[in-house]
Amino acid sequence: MGLKDFLKRSVKIEVDLDRVRRQDRFVGVEVTPIDQASSRMPIRIAGEVQRVRSVPRAGAPWLEICVNDGSADAMITFSGTKKIFGIEPGRALVLEGVARRENGKLTLLNPAYTLLP
Repeated sequence: MGLKDFLKRSVKIEVDLDRVRRQDRFVGVEVTPIDQASSRMPIRIAGEVQRVRSVPRAGAPWLEICVNDGSADAMITFSGTKKIFGIEPGRALVLEGVARRENGKLTLLNPAYTLLP
C-alpha cells in the first residue's frame, strides 16, 4: 500500500465520520432525512449549513444556503435578501416548506426555519 492509497482511505474515513456526526446531531428532532424527503409535499427537514452565498437574480438579491444532514444535501433559497443573521456555516437549522427536485437536489424556496444550538 502506497502513500496515495493511505491518504485516500484516510479522507474516506474522515468523510464517513463527518456524515455520522451530522446524522447524530439531529437525533431526537422530528424531521425527515433529506434523502427520503418527498417533492411537492410539505416537509420538515434539518441540516447543518455547509455554504451560504448571495446571488443576484433578475435584478434582486437571493440568498442560497446548502444544508446537509448526513444523508444528502438540500438547497435552500430566500428571495429578496442578501443575509439572514444567525445563518452561517456550521449552524444547524430545521426547515419547513414544500420542496421540489432541481437538478437532482432537494430545493426549498423561502421555507420557515428554526435555528438550533
